Amino acid sequence: MTAETAVILDIIGRGSIVKYDFYMPVKVFSGKDCIKSNADRFALGRCCMIVTGASSAIKSGALDDVISVLSDKNIEYVIFDKIRENPLLSTIYDAGVIAAESGCDFVIGIGGGSPMDAAKAIAAFAANPGIEPDGIYNVSALKPSLPIIEIPTTSGTGSEANPYSIITLDGEDKKKTFNSPCSYAKYAFLDYKYTLTLSRNYSLSTALDAFCHCIESYISPKSTEISRMFALWGAKHIWDSFDELDSGNISENTREALMYASFAGGVAINTTGTGFPHPMGYNLTFHSELPHGRACAAFIGKYVEYQQKDEKGRELIDNFAKALETTPEEIAQKLPKLSEYNENIDDEIICMFAEKIKTAGNFANAQYKISYEEMIEIYKELFQNNG
Repeated sequence: MTAETAVILDIIGRGSIVKYDFYMPVKVFSGKDCIKSNADRFALGRCCMIVTGASSAIKSGALDDVISVLSDKNIEYVIFDKIRENPLLSTIYDAGVIAAESGCDFVIGIGGGSPMDAAKAIAAFAANPGIEPDGIYNVSALKPSLPIIEIPTTSGTGSEANPYSIITLDGEDKKKTFNSPCSYAKYAFLDYKYTLTLSRNYSLSTALDAFCHCIESYISPKSTEISRMFALWGAKHIWDSFDELDSGNISENTREALMYASFAGGVAINTTGTGFPHPMGYNLTFHSELPHGRACAAFIGKYVEYQQKDEKGRELIDNFAKALETTPEEIAQKLPKLSEYNENIDDEIICMFAEKIKTAGNFANAQYKISYEEMIEIYKELFQNNG
C-alpha cells in the first residue's frame, strides 16, 4: 500500500466528524479523443467564440478537433487568438464585445491558464454588453455568463476546474481575480495528447504551478478532507514526475498523469484558493518575465519554512511530505531549485513589490500568516547577494 493510499484510507476510517464541504459543478470528460467521442456536448447554440493564445491551440491539434466537431454540428464560430500570457483586462473586454456583436451563444477556451481564464471573463462581458471593463468586478450586478467549455493544452493551471479568471490590470503590473458562480465551465475536456508538443521548459513550469496549487491548498485553513485528498493525489503524481520533467524525457503515461494531477490541483484550489507564493510570484513574472509556475515555485522553500512556525502548519507540512514519501526539507529545497531563478533584486524594487501585493488575500490563507516585514525579508533572503 502506498503512502498516498494510506492517507486516504486513514481519512475514510476516522470515527470523528470531519469537514467535507465541496462544490465543483463542471462536467468533465477525459481520455484520448474525448472531444470527438463527446461531440454532442458542443451543441450549446448556433455560434460560439473560440478563445486561444498565439499558437498552442494550433500546434497541439486541439483547435482542429474543436473546429471539426463544430463544423459537423453546423455551429458557426469566431476565433479570438489575441490572448497572451497575463492577459490584459482591455484585451478580454474587446473579445467580449466581439462575442456579443457576433451573436455568440457560448465560449470555448483552448490553451493554458491565460486563454481558459480569459474565456470565463469574455463569457461574462458577452452576456453583459454595455458594461465598462471594470464593471466585471461588480459580480452581483451581472447577468449570467454565456456557457463555457474549457480545453487545457497544458498541465498546470487547473483553470478548467474552478471559476477563477486571473486578469492583468492595464498599466499597473497587477493582477485582479474575477470570480463568479457563473464562471465555472459547463464542460471540460482533458486529453493529454494536447500536451505532447510542449517543450521541457514549459512542461516543467506548468507542473510546478500545479504542485504549488496542491501544497498551498493543502495547508489552507479553508481546506476540507475532500480538497486535501485532491491536493495529495495531484501532488504525489507531480512529485513522482519531476525527474522526467527535469530531464525533458517525458513519457506519454507521465503526460497523462500530469494532466489529471493538474486538474486535481484545480479542484483543490476551487475550495481553498492559493497561498502567498502566488502573489509574491506575480511580481517576479512582471519584473523578469519569469513563467508563472517557476515564479511561484521560487517561494515554496520559504512557504514550508514559515508554515512550520505554526503547530497546525507543521503538522500539515509533515503529513503532506509523508504522503509524497519525502521530507519537508526535500520539498523546500527541490522546488526553488527547479524554478531556476537566482536574479538579484535591489531594495527599491523589493519595496515596490511589497506595496503592490500587501492587500492580497492570499497572505491570510495559511496556517502561519506572514507579516509585511516578513514578506520583504523573504524577498531579500531569496534575491539579494546571489552572486
